Amino acid sequence: MTRPDLDRYIAGWRGPLLAALLALIAGLPSLLLLPPLDRDESRYAQATSQMLESGDYVDIRFQDEPRWKKPVGIYWMQAAAVALTSKVENRDIAPYRIPSVLGAMLAAWACAWMGSALFGARAGFLAGAILGTTFLLSSEAGIAKTDAMLCGSVTLAMAGLARLYMASRVAPLIKGDPTQRPYKLMLWLGLGLSILIKGPIGLLVVVPAALSLSIWDRSWGWLKRLGWGWGIPLVALIVGPWAIAVTIATDGGFWRDALIGDMASKVAGGQESHGAWPGYYVLLAPLLLFPATLLLPAALSTGWSRRAEPAIRFLVCWLVPAWLIFEATPTKLFHYTLPTFGAIALLMAAALTRPIGKVSRWSGAGLAVFAAVLVSGITVYGLTAFGTSTAQTWATITIVCAVMAALIGGFLLLNRAAVTGLLIAVGFGVVAHAALAGTIRQLRPLAIAPRLEAALEANGLAPDQGLVPGPVAITTFHEPSFVFLTGRSTELTDAEGAARALAEGRPAIVEDKDTEAFRAATAETAVPGRAVAVVTGHNYSSGDDVRLTVYAPPEAAVEPKP
Repeated sequence: MTRPDLDRYIAGWRGPLLAALLALIAGLPSLLLLPPLDRDESRYAQATSQMLESGDYVDIRFQDEPRWKKPVGIYWMQAAAVALTSKVENRDIAPYRIPSVLGAMLAAWACAWMGSALFGARAGFLAGAILGTTFLLSSEAGIAKTDAMLCGSVTLAMAGLARLYMASRVAPLIKGDPTQRPYKLMLWLGLGLSILIKGPIGLLVVVPAALSLSIWDRSWGWLKRLGWGWGIPLVALIVGPWAIAVTIATDGGFWRDALIGDMASKVAGGQESHGAWPGYYVLLAPLLLFPATLLLPAALSTGWSRRAEPAIRFLVCWLVPAWLIFEATPTKLFHYTLPTFGAIALLMAAALTRPIGKVSRWSGAGLAVFAAVLVSGITVYGLTAFGTSTAQTWATITIVCAVMAALIGGFLLLNRAAVTGLLIAVGFGVVAHAALAGTIRQLRPLAIAPRLEAALEANGLAPDQGLVPGPVAITTFHEPSFVFLTGRSTELTDAEGAARALAEGRPAIVEDKDTEAFRAATAETAVPGRAVAVVTGHNYSSGDDVRLTVYAPPEAAVEPKP
């Protein structure tokens, strides 16, 4: 396809729409193939399912425990997706992931739309395609958590802010100018959604960007024309009703847990052993940005050499302050910097509008190969440690496509065909990511909860079969994925609790380390139960190998289904 042909296909609204479709294609394999993941995804999904079952859409709970860490936005979105496409009784994780893939599509669309205004239609489309197909965003698109939708809402807000900033560089913003209203709406709507999804994280990106621009330009007047008079009320309208309701419902407990228990602990230290030194995100960037890693040096060079340009300056002020905040925070998880990836994608696209220097080309090709080696190494490790014969085909496709993305993309970049190299790298990268999802699905030792559920079903012990009374009792393996698959009433207990469950005619699952205590407890109850299945695997959340035995109650305790 020649460049004029490409420009014709991505002109106007087509470019952002095509970028969103690429994000959908990149995210769908994870959405459809991966089992429920521990721990955050299954916690979100289970809390959402309890909302649908109870009709309480204010007080967020996991089983009987309050889950007062994040606002309610993603739970409402997941609840709507499940209500429209499935039933809560199905215990199917895919519908809960729909808001995440929509968030990734929104991020790619907003990035492409913004880039079209800043650098032209071609660069805008390429920026959206880069963002939508990065390994990080396309992975988060298939996981039922907050991060993909947070990226979408923040990128939407930054798109509106970018248009307002660029308009102010041409002429002072006029109060009430109707041509600026859509951009102001994007800014405040995106900001309000980001707060409803993940509290102040969106503010940590948008506010430092606006302040940095004003300081750099030595101009504050444009900030007065952002629509504060109706923008703040719009944010209050989005967030306020739930904030008031949850304050009343929890007697203020939500804010205590969210602000002091969750946020403050992350700022004070590495929460839940997720601490890391500054520079952690820089080291991860080549892997998380793959397959567009080959343009990372060019993006950095563009940000420095063209910083006098207003559009580049805006992207630098979007990226650098927020990135430094994330690096300075002791608690670090690989996805925290995702709201800044739109700026990186746009800097990459901006680099493509001019010839790329020799140093950026060679270092970009080298980084792409390094990232492909990391992807291949992770795949080989997973296959070696946890794989089965069925995973070998998927793993081979993952490795071959990752290597081809790096080698062909890097070769074309070195030969000054950067756009073609990027498009080929993106194509191979999307296939590699899809095959990686297929590989993970075949790593059976990691899928403990689905295999436990299958063992219960095969022996007539699943709660929804109605052949024995519930709930199921389980020791040690207290992972949210099992609770999601078997329901809210699942009893997370110890050996004595498992023995009591059998005595009451309920099924029990006992981990090997609890076996002796379980036998002693069943000796006291005189109800030993029958071992009907054994599931072994690796609990990736705790890092432990587990062996779980499924016990059925004695035949006399079984209640036949009517």
